[in-house]
Amino acid sequence: MRFMRLEDVADELNVNLPQVRSLVRSGDLPAIKIGGRGVWRVERSELEAYIQRQYTVARESIEAGSIDHESAD
Repeated sequence: MRFMRLEDVADELNVNLPQVRSLVRSGDLPAIKIGGRGVWRVERSELEAYIQRQYTVARESIEAGSIDHESAD
């Protein structure tokens, strides 16, 4: 499946729907609006790219020594 509903993205990331909406609103997770009702969809490749960016951010945080036990959960 090329495009995912925001609910499916939330399930995939194991976060809640408002968190996914926030990622879309901030531009961190690119999404498109489809149709007159404004149904949001995230392309699977964009989700995978977002995940890879987050791995890079996490790795840089670890290398900088700025990770604590709580943020690693």
